[in-house]
Amino acid sequence: MIRKANENDREEFIRLSEQFYHSPAVLHAVPRAYHESLFDEALRSDEYAGVYMVEDAGRAVGFGVTAKSFSREAGGKMLWLEELYILEECRGRGLGKEYFSFIENYAREHGFMRIRLEVEPENVRARSLYERLGYRPLEYLQMVKENGGF
Repeated sequence: MIRKANENDREEFIRLSEQFYHSPAVLHAVPRAYHESLFDEALRSDEYAGVYMVEDAGRAVGFGVTAKSFSREAGGKMLWLEELYILEECRGRGLGKEYFSFIENYAREHGFMRIRLEVEPENVRARSLYERLGYRPLEYLQMVKENGGF
């Protein structure tokens, strides 16, 4: 089951999020305060971020994070799938596919024109799922400049 997170999910989300940020799926860990501020923002409003809990047999086994932006290239609102994390022992049960179905329905109902995600090139399992679900590579090199450098 996929559902929007609520205040009761705070510690479980942070625990799972910290696990995710210490996994090979991300480039580097982030401070606990970053997990907390994301959760606070997602609960504050639906304006910028969404946090969703992935449950199996009534137990939280993962989470998803979305962010919103506007893309002229896409012709309107774009939903970023920032993160999807499912505990290793719970993968292969269709929970990722269920999450994408949930998010795609949300995007359709709320007028989003594009869903975009990032994946590490070495994450073959995730890339395979995304491709089976109809996602295709977008041939852009992403670049960033962190606060403190501008």
